[in-house]
Amino acid sequence: MDIFTALADPTRRHILEKLNREGALSIKRLTADLPISRQALTKHLNRLIKAKLIRADFVGKEKLHRLNPKPLQQLDNWLAPFSERWDKRLEALQTYLENDDD
Repeated sequence: MDIFTALADPTRRHILEKLNREGALSIKRLTADLPISRQALTKHLNRLIKAKLIRADFVGKEKLHRLNPKPLQQLDNWLAPFSERWDKRLEALQTYLENDDD
């Protein structure tokens, strides 16, 4: 599964946001605010692991899921030129609208 397919699902984006905010979490903590079953969450987690967006490590008997920021940084680096181009276009539009004498 590629990163775009993994990020397309709102539940998976929610999981990533929660891991980003709170750090490593168990399945029990991840399901606390999601209206899905533990089995459904496990499927989402496995897809995120396959896309290398998260990793899971055992700490004692508990399996903790952690955000893997490297693929997201690579995505951000890839998107940066597109973002810069649109920023320049929007700045030009703003300048045009501010200087419009009508």
